Amino acid sequence: MNSQNEVIVITGGAGGIGSACAKTFKNKKVIITDYSQELVDREVARLKGEGYNAVGIACDITDKNDVEKLVKFTSESGDFKALVHTAGVSGTVQDVKKIYTIDLVASEILVDAFYDLAAENSVAVLLSSMMGHDVPENIAYDLALQNPQDSGSFETVNQFVDGSSDLMYNFAKRGVLLLTQKNVNKWGEKGARIVSVSPGVIETAMALKAAEEHPEKMEMIKKATPLQRNGKPEDIADVVHFLVSDQARFITGTDILVDGGVMVNIKSKKS
Repeated sequence: MNSQNEVIVITGGAGGIGSACAKTFKNKKVIITDYSQELVDREVARLKGEGYNAVGIACDITDKNDVEKLVKFTSESGDFKALVHTAGVSGTVQDVKKIYTIDLVASEILVDAFYDLAAENSVAVLLSSMMGHDVPENIAYDLALQNPQDSGSFETVNQFVDGSSDLMYNFAKRGVLLLTQKNVNKWGEKGARIVSVSPGVIETAMALKAAEEHPEKMEMIKKATPLQRNGKPEDIADVVHFLVSDQARFITGTDILVDGGVMVNIKSKKS
């Protein structure tokens, strides 16, 4: 496979983490996708201006037909190397069904659709969250989280979040961890890998909005972080780049927590 012809698909490619991820792949062809064609065009133009081989297409990742168009666009653009799935919403959306659908259901739609392109040495990298690690294992909701498109799955999970958008975000991100594990053997049969990355508090537009709504909580997390700072999009992008590379060729079915160490302290305070 010619590395120059390898294609990296980045969902949420116009966002802070997605954009940072794209900038680590200067020797590949990058497909930027996001919900707005205007945002996609702007990001593609910026990348091209910096010497990147970039193209783009808008996609509603919750719509299977739209995702199929993205898969077709990818297959026509070169040799599929990686899906980097950074698109998502936070609890600031204040709509538990929307959070569940965008953060979890869409993740499974993408994983299932790109499986058709998966081949030896290709990889799917899904973004979870450190908050996914804050939800304990429980068969009462884990089966629903692992199968988010099944009838009644949302209703099952919704019983445990008590209408809280922030809690639903945490549960949806635990679901992403479970999806990674669920698909590891299936992808492995093709010689392909699937992994997840769990960011801590990263200074993106989404995180800054959360900071405005929960300033005390955000400051508490920063103080509890051993590295004494919030993360930057580049902190996640560099890990994603490694996971996509052949240097990570034996890493699959697992999650990489990139949180400055804060979950160690959060969990120790709970115990």
